[in-house]
Order: sequence, then structure tokens, then C-alpha cells
Amino acid sequence: MATAVRSKPPRPPAFTGAQLNELLGLIKKSDSVELKLTVPESHQRSTILALGMDPLQAQIRMVTFFDTPDLDLDRAGVVVRARRVQGKGEDSVIKLRPVVPDTLPSKLRKSASFRVEVDALPGGFVCSGTLKGAARVGEMQAVLRGERSIKKLFSKEQREFYAEHAPDGIALNDLSVLGPIFVMKLRFDPPELDRRMVAEMWLYPDGSRILELSTRCETGEAFEVAAELRAYLGAHGVEVSGEQKTKTRKALAYFAKHAD
Repeated sequence: MATAVRSKPPRPPAFTGAQLNELLGLIKKSDSVELKLTVPESHQRSTILALGMDPLQAQIRMVTFFDTPDLDLDRAGVVVRARRVQGKGEDSVIKLRPVVPDTLPSKLRKSASFRVEVDALPGGFVCSGTLKGAARVGEMQAVLRGERSIKKLFSKEQREFYAEHAPDGIALNDLSVLGPIFVMKLRFDPPELDRRMVAEMWLYPDGSRILELSTRCETGEAFEVAAELRAYLGAHGVEVSGEQKTKTRKALAYFAKHAD
């Protein structure tokens, strides 16, 4: 009997000249760049071992999204999220993606709570604007129990930002609770790379997992850091050509399908 040979996943396509020009333009107008890579499930265990990651050092997070059952916000490029972080408390986010930095109001760009960042991964990139807020301890659990309204998780600035960009007729309190999902986040400092890395393992209720590796850098060093990161991962046998998956979109799709 012939031995089956497992084919390698296709390598993500290289950026075209037009895409590179667009990426360069976005980076110049952004506050930072986050380089990301999702590791196929079949390679996750070997990657954890190869990079010397210690799961027992990971921080536990509980992430909850808010959207309609039909994911109207997702289609409009709006992400509404809150999370509890082990040892740190609770926070909330209203995110808009994609964004064009030049079109954002100057008042918003000057806000200490707002950040424009380019997420770059093999084969793609997106620029997003994130407005962050702090929720009071216990607030998120109260919302999950139905004892508090969703809008209580968000600041006045966040509520105004949401109202400007959400589809007409969909208020924060109209949204469904999608989640929570458990996440393990580990920060580690590879001596060969001389920069901090972050690993996030998202554990979905159906038993599937997404392992994402990332590092954040200044806009002026993005391409240099990307080359260093790829060399580091390649030297440790990490699969860098697998299909890239989006943690948020996968979570939204799962919980929307199973929403009450």
C-alpha cells in the first residue's frame, strides 16, 4: 500500500507593488505595527516546545464580544469587546477596521485612549483604530448575568465613537452577548530575537484552538523586525506558511451560531 504524503499548505502570496505602497502609507500614519502569525493546530505543540514557552506562566483572560446574531457590526467593520484579565481587572474596546488614518478626526487621534495600529501577517494586513476603556471590577460578570446593561461597560467617549460608526438603529443595549471565550496569553523574551514576543492560545468551545504569535514594533522598524522575526521562527522550525486565521472572526461566527 502506498504511503500517503501530506502536502504542505500553500505559501501566502507575496504582496503586489500596489499593496506594498498601501501598506507603507498606512504604517507612516499609524502609531505602531503588530506583526502576527497563526500556527496550524498540527504544529502548535511542536512550536510551543521549540520556542521554549511555559504554559504555566500564561495569563488567563476571558473575552466577550457583543454583536447582533447576524453579525451586523462585524460586516460594518465594528468590533465591540470586553474582557477580564487575571490579576489586572477589566477593560473594554470599541474597534473600527479597516480605517484610513488621514480621515480620522484630530480630536480622536489626540485621545490618550485611542490608538491606530497596522496588523500585518503573512499575505495580508489591516489598519484599525481602537478606543479603549476601563470597566469596574465585577461589571462584566453582572452584564453576563443580565443584571447590568451592556452600555455600562463603556465610557462616554466609547459610546459616542460607537454611535458614529455602528449601523443605524443598533444601540449597544440591542447587542447580543457572544462568549465568553477563554484565552491564555504568554509574554516571553527570546534571547536570539532581542525583543518581546507574545503568544495567545484561544480555546474555542468546539475544541478547536488558535495559537497566535506576535510582536509589536515602531512604525519605522516594521520591515526590519519582520525579517528578523521570520528568520527567528524559521531557525526554530516554526511553520510560517500555513493558512492565517482571525481569532475574533472565528469567535464571532461560533457564538453567533450558538446564540440563544
